[in-house]
Amino acid sequence: MPGSVPPPSATEVDDAASPPVAVSGPAHLLRVTLLMAGSCLPILGAVLIAPVLPKMQDHFASVPGAKALVPLALTVPALALAVLAPFAGVIVDRLGRKRLLVVATLLYAVFGTAPLWLDSLGAIIASRALVGVAEAAIMTCCTTLIGDYYSGQRRVRYLALQTMCASASATVFFVLGGAAGSAGWRVPFFVYAVSLVLAPLMATALPSPAPRAAAVRTPSDRARRTFPWRQLGGICALTFFGAMVFYTVPVEMSYLLDDLGVRNSGMIGLATAIASAATVGGAVAFARLGRSPDPLLPAVLTVCAVGFGLMFLAGNAPLLVAGAVVNCVGTGMLLPALLTSAMSRLAFADRGRGTGLWTAAFFGGEFACPLVLLAGEAAVGSLARAVGVLGLAAALVAGGLWTAARRQGEAVGPRPSPEQVA
Repeated sequence: MPGSVPPPSATEVDDAASPPVAVSGPAHLLRVTLLMAGSCLPILGAVLIAPVLPKMQDHFASVPGAKALVPLALTVPALALAVLAPFAGVIVDRLGRKRLLVVATLLYAVFGTAPLWLDSLGAIIASRALVGVAEAAIMTCCTTLIGDYYSGQRRVRYLALQTMCASASATVFFVLGGAAGSAGWRVPFFVYAVSLVLAPLMATALPSPAPRAAAVRTPSDRARRTFPWRQLGGICALTFFGAMVFYTVPVEMSYLLDDLGVRNSGMIGLATAIASAATVGGAVAFARLGRSPDPLLPAVLTVCAVGFGLMFLAGNAPLLVAGAVVNCVGTGMLLPALLTSAMSRLAFADRGRGTGLWTAAFFGGEFACPLVLLAGEAAVGSLARAVGVLGLAAALVAGGLWTAARRQGEAVGPRPSPEQVA
């Protein structure tokens, strides 16, 4: 179970950021749109080709091991992203956020469209791994730039918007992939070329961030500054667990419905869409609350646990969907809460590396989610029971966080809200 997450000191919260940027007008709107679009590219990589996997399976049926290799085309980008995001974070801090973002967005189009002309299944899987490399840089850069450009409540709002866009885009990309795949399994790979439009816009419309003058330190100050490993380690461990909670419904909903006798793909799609809408609603609720994320985490995880409990007890599809909706309201709040909490612990000079570590933890949890539930199903006898065990774990984590927060509150007093963070 993840350990408690200690709050940062006042000097560690947003102690450095870029010079103020416009927060209204066309330039601001374009900047936010580009950051949100860039944040959706890893989601596109994760779900776009899911509907065409059976057609790919048929095409490569003569390849030894194709039954195991074809699904890797879908999952290997997430694994590459999880492994390489920390390294992308180090590069972000050393070479600059904007430059790496533009280069990675161009490479995303090159690697993403490669299966259009590749005939080897092994080469296609390799190109998909390279997509994950580009995604690691893109996701780290976009999230880091949100932290650079904005602070306080604005940062909370845009990190929540990032979650909303990612959740909504997953449904859109799944439908788009299915529609394009009707013309052939290669056709959805054309969509990756959209990043060729985004890259030049990012190069011209995104300002290059720099530390505020007040945050510039002398060489001796920089030598004394250390990376907040302990504080970020706690939130990354919690994020790994939170990612498993976050992805359980999207990954397992169809199997849970199938176990209840629901096999109509239209009904399964509708149920998944309803749950996805609840995730967006949770992210909106988090942004409107305008509170510091750490005190909310126990309550949010409790909501997730209640949803899992209902899904475990469900003997029919309506109750299962109701439990999924409750859970997804919680996960919609969970992701921006975790990300905002991590960002508040990072100085400007550490923000890329810290964001890379957080991204690795999140996508590592995503990759582990189906494996953990598969092992749980084998241990307890059914997928519904495995979901119930995960709900119990979420409740225990929530209790641990609440206890730790209560003890820390008695020792150091309340943490400032986002509006008080400069």
